[in-house]
Amino acid sequence: MSVHSPQTPSSRPPANERPKFGPQAQASGPRGPLRPGMASGEKAISFGPSLKRLIGHLAPHRIAIFFVIAMTILGTGLSALGPAILGSATDLIFNAAVRDRVPIDFAAVGRVLMLALAVYLGFFVFSALAAFIINGVVQRSIYRLRQLVSDKITRLPLQYFDAQPRGELLSRVTNDVDNISQSLQQTLSQILSNLFTLISVVVMMFVVSWQLAIVALVTIPIALALTMFIGKRSQKLFAKTWKSTGELNSQIEEAYTGHDLVTVFGRRREVRAAFVQKNAELYEASFGAQFISGIIMPVMFFIGNLNYVAIAVFGGLMVTSGTLGIGAIQAFVQYSRQFTHPITALASMANLLQSGIASAERVFEVLDAPEETADLDGSLPDEIEGRVAFENVTFGYTPERPLIHGLSLVAEPGSTIAIVGPTGAGKTTLVNLILRFYELQGGRITIDGVDIASVPRRELRDHIGMVLQDTWLFGGTIRDNIAYGGDNASDSEIVAAAEASYADRFIRTLPDGYDTIINDEATNLSSGEKQLLTIARAFLSNPDILILDEATSSVDTRTEVLVQKAMSRLRADRTSFVIAHRLSTIRDADIILVMEDGAIVEQGSHDALIAAHGAYYRLYQSQFAAGLVEDSE
Repeated sequence: MSVHSPQTPSSRPPANERPKFGPQAQASGPRGPLRPGMASGEKAISFGPSLKRLIGHLAPHRIAIFFVIAMTILGTGLSALGPAILGSATDLIFNAAVRDRVPIDFAAVGRVLMLALAVYLGFFVFSALAAFIINGVVQRSIYRLRQLVSDKITRLPLQYFDAQPRGELLSRVTNDVDNISQSLQQTLSQILSNLFTLISVVVMMFVVSWQLAIVALVTIPIALALTMFIGKRSQKLFAKTWKSTGELNSQIEEAYTGHDLVTVFGRRREVRAAFVQKNAELYEASFGAQFISGIIMPVMFFIGNLNYVAIAVFGGLMVTSGTLGIGAIQAFVQYSRQFTHPITALASMANLLQSGIASAERVFEVLDAPEETADLDGSLPDEIEGRVAFENVTFGYTPERPLIHGLSLVAEPGSTIAIVGPTGAGKTTLVNLILRFYELQGGRITIDGVDIASVPRRELRDHIGMVLQDTWLFGGTIRDNIAYGGDNASDSEIVAAAEASYADRFIRTLPDGYDTIINDEATNLSSGEKQLLTIARAFLSNPDILILDEATSSVDTRTEVLVQKAMSRLRADRTSFVIAHRLSTIRDADIILVMEDGAIVEQGSHDALIAAHGAYYRLYQSQFAAGLVEDSE
């Protein structure tokens, strides 16, 4: 037995009562309060702490990373030996042909060149192995991060989803995680390789000529200062880029899922204008971030060229003075190029790294969101009678604005409790509290005397079935959607549930019957047919307590009569809570609760409430005048 569609729109509080979480929050988050004047969700990224936390996700693979570092050191060390070896070959040729004027020892030159070839081949092998291992580390770490996000979502309270635009949350789970993966994939091995290359090249430069090495090192502080100066200005823009991406996805998702209504109300122009605006915001943020961070590369090239000119001038003077050989200056020129290349590469990596850290922060915000309170180890009786009691219950979607005030009621086993009242009276909220979708601010709710707050949510919801006004079906067969209501349901049980809900009739008229595929938006079924399938799912779950939230609102009058009969059988010997707008559907309820502003203002049977000429009578008369109910007198 299971709860169906616990997070459909009908289970949400009214928009003006919802708490603020995530990007819409105004209170302090896990990283502290937002600074004055900073829009929620637009705080500047904390690069250092976020980078440290992201690297922490690689910690389980520390042994593999150790091997990557070792192979990177070996590979870059061999690569650094290459220019020196080639320089010695140049000296053999130059000294023999120019200085000593003797035949060139090509055998010796050949041995040197073979050594250089072996060195560069070793560099290739070690670099390839390091890249292979680091790619595996990154992909396994991202796999684990996705799993953490998925597990986190299952532990988040319903309030979080109430406050989060669906497209924004999906963007964090998909686009941002993918961006982290790409950023790590492209930067991690390159950063290690270029860092060790820089170190090994600096060492070899000092070995060849400490004077020229000092000249070359003068450019490092300049490069670091410019990189930090530019990087700080791109951080906020990268954060804004991924925030704008999430907002654009949310706008597209809403426009797509509500395409029919957009078309019916002629709002395509407004939707397009909203898209253009969000797209322009994304363009501006993305362009600014890429432009500012893109300046790093030409700046580094400029500094590298200055470095090359300085080395060429001073090196030429040293060669002419005889303090440095021609092979040495050739090797140093190569080292100077190798020296500026990793600096340029590391600077360009800052672009990708900034983007990845911006996405990481957005994912960390999901991982840091407050979770549901921990389950206790209580349990319900093995055999549930179904006595549900509200004892002085107080609840509000925000603590400062309670919606339900000190409510008390008792639903006896097997009784049907109908809940009626105007929109916003708290009807759906009342039944959501039974399911522990939200936690109480005061009082308690018991089932057979057991406080439901002491019962694990899964165990509690296993005993409750729910049919919502807004249907929810997933992409798959009709058989699979009905079977969602029970574990390992047999075909005969599925068919029996469909027959009991009168869904079997229309299912058998479909070309593929129970194997008919429901598309993503279930547009190949009518609203009434979808409602019947959700009712069949509830039949299959065979719950001890039943919640019906205006479950027949989408069926035609003839089908409603049949469904009401089915519901009567389904409610037999079960405690049932029925939220109804059409009062004709709840005349036979044992108790009718009339709610206004979160309080029960009347309760009793249909006849007794009509005779009292109170709130129920006025509500009934308004529907009678509108032709929504039949005269009972």
